[in-house]
Parts: sequence; C-alpha cells; structure tokens
Amino acid sequence: MNSPILEYLMTYGVDPAYIMIGLFSVTLILIILYIICFVKMKKMSKAYERFMKGKDMESMEDILWKQFDRIEILEEADKEKRRELNNITEIVQNTFQKAGLVKYDAFREMSGKLSYALALLDQNDNGFIVTSMYSREGCFTYAKGVVMGKSSINLSEEEEEALKKAMSGEKIKE
Repeated sequence: MNSPILEYLMTYGVDPAYIMIGLFSVTLILIILYIICFVKMKKMSKAYERFMKGKDMESMEDILWKQFDRIEILEEADKEKRRELNNITEIVQNTFQKAGLVKYDAFREMSGKLSYALALLDQNDNGFIVTSMYSREGCFTYAKGVVMGKSSINLSEEEEEALKKAMSGEKIKE
C-alpha cells in the first residue's frame, strides 16, 4: 500500500485494519438506524394516510369544511335566538308581572269576604286596579289606572294595600 495517510498512521503504531473495522462498525450502525427510521416513517405514513382519509374514505379536509359550515349555521341560529330572546324580553317588560290581591267585606253585612281589590302592574309599576264590591243588592266593579305606582283617582284602603302588595312583589295568598 502506497498511501501517505496509511504510512503516516503506521509510523505512530496505528494498524490500518483497526481503522477499517471501526469505519465498518460505524457504517453498520448507521445502516441499522436508517432501517429503524424507515420502518417508523412507514408506520407514521400509514397512520397519517388513515387519519387523512377519515370516515368512509372522506378526506379530513372535507370533514373540516363541513364542520366550518355547521359552525356558521349554528352562529346564525344563535344570532336569531338572541334576537327572539330580546323581543320576548321587551314584550315581557310590558306585561303584568306583579299582582296584589286584598279580599274584604265591603258592607260588613255578609261574611266570606266576597269583595276584592286586585292590582296588576308591569315592571315599571304601570297597570290598573280592579275593585269588585259584593252586596245583597248586586256586585259593583271599578277599574282605576296606575302610572308609576300612583293613581290619579283616590284609592280606598283596600286598593292602597293591593297596590303596595303588588309593588313589593308579595305573593298572592288566599
């Protein structure tokens, strides 16, 4: 062998056979590592293909686009429900939410408290009071308007009490 590198190594007592065996060992280890990486890459590639095919050979991209479409539909439905809820909230604010009832004997001639004063108010304490007075001669019914918790017509004690009960939110009891 006429290689200057080998001659240089031999002058320092290094046998070229050891170097060749070392290089062969490193090459063999690299080939084994390459095969292991290749096998792992194949497994990962199969898993990726299976993932991307999705269910029933449908691609993942198609599935994602369908999900985006569903999200858009749900967002529109949510907006519509919110509009409906706001409309219902506005309507409810104008409905009668508070009631106060006082039953009494109007003329003290009959027992059983057949006369009553009923106050019906909305959220802003607007509404009316219906008073029904029962006697042996007949039944008399009156209605008085209420604006912001006050009536422009004088109220009886029972009507005042019914109005206070309604404004306080007290439950109607028999």
